[in-house]
Amino acid sequence: MTALLLGVIFLLELALLGSAGYWGFTLDAGWPVRLLVGLGAPLVVAVVWGLFCSPRAAVALPDPAKLAVQAACFLTGGLLLALAGHAVPGVALVALWAADKTALTLTGTPI
Repeated sequence: MTALLLGVIFLLELALLGSAGYWGFTLDAGWPVRLLVGLGAPLVVAVVWGLFCSPRAAVALPDPAKLAVQAACFLTGGLLLALAGHAVPGVALVALWAADKTALTLTGTPI
């Protein structure tokens, strides 16, 4: 069960990066701006995730702070999808992350 939950959270993290990129590429701006934001937004999310949330994070945070950063990242991803015109998938991204995170916490798996 834990392996399945970890696999799901990994796929959700990829969807988070994809949502940031999708939002950037759908901006109502010129192609250079869309390219910059479409590639830059996922990069920013990946850097934040790598610094604070990954298993080998450069900055070790207490569990509540790590959870807060993860929640902020996923809420941002959901908001970006909503801003790109896809509110339901945005809500689904956040809800699936919250459900998976809760299930992982109940199994005692730190992530």
